[in-house]
Amino acid sequence: MKRDLIVYHGSQQIVETPTFGVGKKYNDYGCGFYCTENNELAKEWACPVKNDGYSNRYILHLDGMNVMHLTRGEFNILNWLAILLQNRKFDITSPVGNAAREFLLSRFLPDITGVDLLIGYRADDSYFSFAEDFVNNTISLRDLDCAMRLGTLGEQVVLLSERAFQKIEFTGYEVADYREYYFKRAERDKNARTSYFDQKKNLLQLKDDLFVLDIIREDMNHDDPRLQSIILE
Repeated sequence: MKRDLIVYHGSQQIVETPTFGVGKKYNDYGCGFYCTENNELAKEWACPVKNDGYSNRYILHLDGMNVMHLTRGEFNILNWLAILLQNRKFDITSPVGNAAREFLLSRFLPDITGVDLLIGYRADDSYFSFAEDFVNNTISLRDLDCAMRLGTLGEQVVLLSERAFQKIEFTGYEVADYREYYFKRAERDKNARTSYFDQKKNLLQLKDDLFVLDIIREDMNHDDPRLQSIILE
């Protein structure tokens, strides 16, 4: 990994000095400072309402930091989902959903103790609904994995530790015009949903898919080859 990253934080405010320990605990990865390497995405995230926002730009110095990258190496989408289940409030609508939550947390939750910087998917809008659908056993693992690649949402870079906050340097900002980026954000979400439903398989194809209930019944672990064959397609 690079020794330095250029990252952007979309906000309704200019944030020159990110503060450790400030933020919502129910965000995807808990309390932290959420950034992206994509300036255009940051501008979209800066405009959740019809007001201009700001894309704050930083240099993040990675020397000496413990970085966990959830979309590479030993990790897979179920590790990401377990962290999401730990932090976000899911609308669980069935006994299967409750059992799935407990199973995924017990089998797939990574230990992030000592992690300074976490990089992974952003469960924004439609993407969070895809995760809920999987937990409630209404879409398959293959569908969830494909859905998270739709809409070019990109990854978010999250500062978790006090050490990480000491290694971020503000270098300026750009104004995000809501007349452009508020609507781009809405369009990205709409396109992701449309693409998802367009690629949904018919019922005959579902026989080769794994649903969360299958994963529970078969008592699957992180390294189960049946999981890996789908996730690594």
